[in-house]
Amino acid sequence: MECPFQKLFPSQLKKDDIFFMAHAYNEAIDAYKEKEIPVGAVMVYENQIIALAHNRVRALKDPTAHAEILVITQAAHKIGDWRLNKAKLYVTKEPCPMCSGAAIMSRIGEVIYGFRDPKMGCLGGAISLLALPEINHRPIIRTDILREECHSIMRHFFEIKRGNDQAEIFQSH
Repeated sequence: MECPFQKLFPSQLKKDDIFFMAHAYNEAIDAYKEKEIPVGAVMVYENQIIALAHNRVRALKDPTAHAEILVITQAAHKIGDWRLNKAKLYVTKEPCPMCSGAAIMSRIGEVIYGFRDPKMGCLGGAISLLALPEINHRPIIRTDILREECHSIMRHFFEIKRGNDQAEIFQSH
């Protein structure tokens, strides 16, 4: 499927939040092209990308195949531990309840996301799982990195969905 969004080409010379979020954004573009909800995620450990993924719910016919879940699984296998305390998760949209819970349970050190989700976000948008009084891990949360780009691809995806119920992008397989 043709995508009106262009991939970003971040410079290896400056590995900052924008660099890592650009890789997550590029994953979101891949999701868009595959007719998936355009969410991309990257896991960073010791300033290196160790996992990247995008939503694959439709392709895998698996409701848990969110970008965040996929990168958490990849990262745990890569470092050989389920505890990801020193890892940073970059994701284009605020994680849903399932993915927020997975980030907490895997002890991710930081979660950085592009834009808040006021309907389903559970790290500050709709609610915050971090407000649970007995929770045993609270990752650092940062937001609004490449916010416009990350929000724009999502908004466009759903505008197409709402505008043409017969569009090829949303036909059942």
